[in-house]
Amino acid sequence: MKFDPKLAESETRSWLVDVVVGLNLCPFASKPHRAGAVRFICSKATKEEVLLEDLQKELCLLAETPIDQIETTLLIVPHFLHDFYEYNQFLEWVDRLLRRENWEGVIQVASFHPDYCFAGTEPEDAENLTNRAPYPTLHLIREDRLEEVLAKHPDSDQIPETNIAKMNQLSPKDKQRLFPYLFG
Repeated sequence: MKFDPKLAESETRSWLVDVVVGLNLCPFASKPHRAGAVRFICSKATKEEVLLEDLQKELCLLAETPIDQIETTLLIVPHFLHDFYEYNQFLEWVDRLLRRENWEGVIQVASFHPDYCFAGTEPEDAENLTNRAPYPTLHLIREDRLEEVLAKHPDSDQIPETNIAKMNQLSPKDKQRLFPYLFG
């Protein structure tokens, strides 16, 4: 299957606006989005080694760029890792890269996938929707910024439970509107 990188970026932007910001799944996403400080980049990778190289470049770019220009990065992977199990296995390589390059405590990587499934859940459980993006996506987050915004948020420990409740309240029509890539 061939993917258009512009379409992948556009669909991921829509997901960020409609789902992440629109449903307030991440109370910290709105500000960098409004400021234009979210970098969207599509990887052309079809192999682990190439994707790790792309990830390394993006980690360096994020670390070297002022926060007002790039606060966070979404590395979209439209050509690779469509199987969630393989994607999940790849995350072990991501963790190794972060350790090897001393990025731990500096940048963390959050993961999103069209078939995301939390441990201990069934694939159809609504809570999995919180991490279901149109394409496999690696979200690069500055740790210091994350700590700063978490300290200001009154109930940061409640965010996952609040998000699960939001997903459980979505009607089937809402789910089709917000997650059209899951129903195609």
